[in-house]
Amino acid sequence: MLIAKFKKQLARPTRSLAGWLTSKLFKVHNRMLEENAVQLSGIQAEDTVLELGHGPGLGLQSAAELLTQPKGHLIGVDYSEYMHQMASKQLKELVASGKVTLHLCDVAAMPLADSCVDKVFHCNCYYFWPDMRGAATEIHRVMKPGSTMVATLVLNRVEIIASQGGFPGENWRPENYMAALSNSGFVDVRMEEKKQGNISFQAIYATASK
Repeated sequence: MLIAKFKKQLARPTRSLAGWLTSKLFKVHNRMLEENAVQLSGIQAEDTVLELGHGPGLGLQSAAELLTQPKGHLIGVDYSEYMHQMASKQLKELVASGKVTLHLCDVAAMPLADSCVDKVFHCNCYYFWPDMRGAATEIHRVMKPGSTMVATLVLNRVEIIASQGGFPGENWRPENYMAALSNSGFVDVRMEEKKQGNISFQAIYATASK
């Protein structure tokens, strides 16, 4: 029973004890991946940057520090109301100033204009998208031609969770996500091995076609 509840919380944390514990897990295990996704994205001071599945706001905080020019704008989307509220509280001053905009929505239906984003990053979230092709198509729609997306993960951890039934279907497999990206108009889709300290991780790159 508890394991089943935890699996649901991984996909969409709720305001509950299990959801609170899941948010703590995100903060411990995702911080390194979030920070690396931000750095690997090559964010410039005046960029418009989008984080997918922002969770409690770790990656948003890292990215916001790089957007030092007035035109720099950070957008976050998440379909967990609890995570949306948590990140809104964490970044309330930046949200109030207009520097950061957060949307409670599905990645496959974002309230953003076409070709408005310079950089996209995310970590540990594509596994839960029920319509991966739809999500990839929507990501491509909002990105400027030639812009870059970076996703980070620790594949061996993902494989362990998948073996225990923690993800729906086969979406967790990087090759399935990369195929969805390629089929949605992205080019130069690739996965690279990375390392920080003793921890090995993977970064998936994709470029929006021109």
